[in-house]
Amino acid sequence: MPTFHPLSLPGVIEVRPDRFGDDRGFFSEVYRKSLWQEHGIDADFVQDNHSLSRARGTLRGLHFQTPPMAQAKLVRVTRGRVFDVAVDIRKGSPNFGKWVGLELDADLGNQLYIPAGFAHGFLTMEPDTEFLYKVSANYSPENDRSVRYDDPAIAIEWPVEVDTDCLSAKDRNAPLLEDTDTGFVFDGEEA
Repeated sequence: MPTFHPLSLPGVIEVRPDRFGDDRGFFSEVYRKSLWQEHGIDADFVQDNHSLSRARGTLRGLHFQTPPMAQAKLVRVTRGRVFDVAVDIRKGSPNFGKWVGLELDADLGNQLYIPAGFAHGFLTMEPDTEFLYKVSANYSPENDRSVRYDDPAIAIEWPVEVDTDCLSAKDRNAPLLEDTDTGFVFDGEEA
């Protein structure tokens, strides 16, 4: 039975699926909708994405989509390790601008659930890291947004140096959170 660990920001959950290993390798059930729903992950995932980052220190994020194309995400690493981050971007939330980070490791197989209303990003801690994630809305260029990974008001403590040569133009030129209309307003209920 997988374990579900709520993190310090409401709605952000680490999932540790079981792994059954033998001399051939391992087997792991990484998602079962009914079981994940029982533990607070009630997103209707409609798209899977897969990325490869060649260099250690590659940063991708902080990304989100505005409503009505907001995305919840269930993320994991299939090769390598990342430091994965979720930032509350819901205006009026008591946690607005706060972040939580977790190391995701292919050998451990842990995952992170990030609800809509949170920006998401990750930093590779090993070369040739592969990252796989489910999202609850299709990609929408019109709703695609980002926030600066080094916004001093958020003050994320990245555990390895960001390779600024590997930053995309989108991430390099992202605005600060205070200058971003996120489209999310805290409704008084946690994610």
